[in-house]
Amino acid sequence: MIPIGRVRELVRYPVKSMAGTATESAYLGFHGLAGDRRFAFRRMSDSSGFPWLSASRMPELLLYQPVGLSESTGEPLPTHVRTPAGAELELRGEALQTEISERLGSSVELMMFKHGIFDDGAVSLISMATIAHIGRETGMEIDRRRMRANVLLDTDETDPFLEDPWVGGTLVFGDTEPMPAVSVTMRDLRCVMVNFDPDTAANDARVMKTVVRLNGNNAGVYGTVVRAGVIQVGQTVRLVR
Repeated sequence: MIPIGRVRELVRYPVKSMAGTATESAYLGFHGLAGDRRFAFRRMSDSSGFPWLSASRMPELLLYQPVGLSESTGEPLPTHVRTPAGAELELRGEALQTEISERLGSSVELMMFKHGIFDDGAVSLISMATIAHIGRETGMEIDRRRMRANVLLDTDETDPFLEDPWVGGTLVFGDTEPMPAVSVTMRDLRCVMVNFDPDTAANDARVMKTVVRLNGNNAGVYGTVVRAGVIQVGQTVRLVR
């Protein structure tokens, strides 16, 4: 096993396209981090194969912050959402559904997914080195929240896009059994989400254009969990090829 660094930050995104919630530790199961992407708003007028409301259609969705915590279902899930205006509304309540419907201009309903709803992979990872390089090339300091990764890594090497060669390998977390492990399955092909400021939802197209120019629009990787367990900030990370 090749040491590559340590876990810098862990983030779950309980509601698709809403703000993330950082945590010091989380259970990494076969459906990703416990509590990650378990909810999404469905656009009721959309009959396509992807009716889920995302920030690409409503950027201000990023400004809604899931809060509160209930583990009645066996995993940590939010009970409320703090709106951009500062109100705390029940996640499953009519008031939040009505507010989002009015902002969007069409009706939505909240859906819950036992195993989560993911675009390409249950776990996303990226190094701080890659984020920093994108920022330098863009000419701005890139907020790591733009990348919406579950696992952010401080790597021993500082080359940008060093995650790409991990595809086909397995990342192992920690030094004591059971050591959670993630099989790296593909590079993370980016979308317009990286353009949105997580604090204002302002769109800056330079970010995605830079990722396209530097690495074919890939930044970070996706993985599939092959061994479950608790993952923690500060854990060592090693690569098995």
